[in-house]
Amino acid sequence: MKGRVLVLNQDYSVLTVCSVERAVILVLLHKAEVVAAHPGRFVRSPSLQIPWPSVVRLKWYVRVPYKHIMLNRKNILRRDGYRCQYCGRREDLTVDHVIPRSRGGRDTWENLVTACTRCNNRKGNRTPEEAGMKLRARPFRPSHIMFIREFVGTVDEAWKPYLFMA
Repeated sequence: MKGRVLVLNQDYSVLTVCSVERAVILVLLHKAEVVAAHPGRFVRSPSLQIPWPSVVRLKWYVRVPYKHIMLNRKNILRRDGYRCQYCGRREDLTVDHVIPRSRGGRDTWENLVTACTRCNNRKGNRTPEEAGMKLRARPFRPSHIMFIREFVGTVDEAWKPYLFMA
């Protein structure tokens, strides 16, 4: 039973991605219902046939207190697509403070970007405007849905409305 299933909370908000096996167990225990299934595919036992799930929804609301993405180097690189935000290179990547720390710049999602070593050294202890450099994209705080899309790779068509891709 290889495959991945999108798990939605009772209010149809995205919670996580799980295996088909885990999703079938949730359905059999009456903890979830199948919202979308792969047509013509089934999980079978001698006495039972269940549609092969693609999207399941929990029957009870689950409160998730911690949904924001941790601020760390790996997640900054992921958010920026492993590209320098000044020149677009993919080699020798570091993390750069848009407003330098020596000038009061803080470690926040809105002040940290991915930069190659060459651009980071060229910018030095200046702002991008002072260094005559332009950011390719404005830094932002990512959502957990953005990382779910990246984690899964290819996204099932049935998932797109829930991941805001349709």
